[in-house]
This record gives sequence, structure tokens and C-alpha cells, in this order.
Amino acid sequence: MKVWTIANQKGGVGKTTTVASLAGVLAAKGKRVLMIDTDPHASLGYYLGIDSEEIPGSLYDVFLAHQQLSRDLVRQHTVPTAVEGIDLLPATMALATIDRSLGHQEGMGLVLRNLLQLVAEDYDVALVDCPPVLGVLMVNALAASDHIVVPVQTEFLAIKGLDRMIKTMELMGRSKKVRYSFSVVPTMYDRRTKASSAALQHLSQVYGDTLWPDVIPVDTKFRDASLAHLPASHYAPQSRGVKAYERLLDYLNNGEFAHVKIG
Repeated sequence: MKVWTIANQKGGVGKTTTVASLAGVLAAKGKRVLMIDTDPHASLGYYLGIDSEEIPGSLYDVFLAHQQLSRDLVRQHTVPTAVEGIDLLPATMALATIDRSLGHQEGMGLVLRNLLQLVAEDYDVALVDCPPVLGVLMVNALAASDHIVVPVQTEFLAIKGLDRMIKTMELMGRSKKVRYSFSVVPTMYDRRTKASSAALQHLSQVYGDTLWPDVIPVDTKFRDASLAHLPASHYAPQSRGVKAYERLLDYLNNGEFAHVKIG
């Protein structure tokens, strides 16, 4: 099972849309996908029409029982979505208390990696949606990943957030003596505006080897798909946004990204 973490310390750059869209494209190709929402806002569940506050269990419960992890426990708290082939381990607001209540306990940074190992045979790909803040949940998401996808909106304020994310990975890499492999993915690109073009040029100059050589365009179908509680691939499969995510999936699957690592 491949594990891809979608992370950025700035909100509103397309993390949840990227998770849902990649999951949809994968499912359309017959792949089994596990989405894990580590953001207490639980946007991924709401995107797909699942209210995590109305279901009996969540990722929070798995963290509470991290010393007794089992395959059955993980499956018990995983819910199917309306899309065949996609399951969700949902978030709840209670996850916001993890740092304070459990963060001091030994091994808390590896809970996600351990639970994914238990269900590795059940899925082809796991996609982890991250909160925009550094804490136990992001540490878990980065530690569990084979590759990190860093969406960045093509505008300069978002690029500042990208800089913080890269610094976070550098600091974590040094402290934990690990190396993170990552790809920067430009999102919400509007070729009609000078701002998008200038931001993309800046990304190319600064992050050249780690920059995906393509863009996710602005596409209203993403918003419409979220209102319909479906991945865009199942709402508007021929849309330009979906075609872009299909290209991104090919890029990730083929390992075409430069193996530039930090840490």
C-alpha cells in the first residue's frame, strides 16, 4: 500500500480537494482507497456527506486506544463512503485535544504509521489529509508517508505558507533523523491573471526539482462536486480539474518526481 500525505501549514490551498480528487480518480481506476482525516475540522468527511459527529467512532478513538491497536479496531472505526472503493477514517473536533491529552505519551508520533501497517493488505493507496498546524497529528501524517504532496495556491501569500511547510519538514527531519520526499503541487491556477503566472514562475525558480511540472486549474466543478458530496471524478469526470488530477496521479504513480529529499 502506498501512503501519500497531503500537507501544508496554510489553509485554503486545496488540501481536502486534492485528497478527495485523487481518491476519486484512483477509485475510478478500480483501486481501493483509504482516506484518513487528521484535521479536527473534519472537512473531508463533510465533503463526502459524512458527519463525523453523528457516527460512533473516529480517528480520535483509534488514538485513544493506540496501545491496543488491532486490525479489527481500525476497521471498526473506518466508514464506507458513497463511492465504491473509498473508505474514510474520519476526524472529529475531539482530535484538537490530542496534543494536550496524549501528546506527552511515548510513541504518539507513530500511531498513524502503525495503524496503516495493520490494514496495508486492505487498500492500494492511503491518502492522509492534514491540519494546517504543526502538532502530533501532522507529525503522525508525515511519519507515515511514503511521499508528501504539498498543494500551494498560485498566489504569493500561499507561497509564504509553503516556505513554512518546507522549514517544518527540515526541522522535523533533523530532529527525527529521517528524510521526507515531497512534491509541490500548484493549485487554483488561473492562466488569465498575472498573479497566478508570476507565482508559478516564482515556484519554478525556488522549488524547481520538487515542483510538479503542471498545475491544478481553477475549476468551479470542484465546488459543485463538494456540494454534491462526490469527488469531482464522479461528478464531472471530463472536467479540466479532473484531467489535471489524473495527470498528477500518473506522476505520483510513475515516480517521475525528482528524488530530492530534505532532513
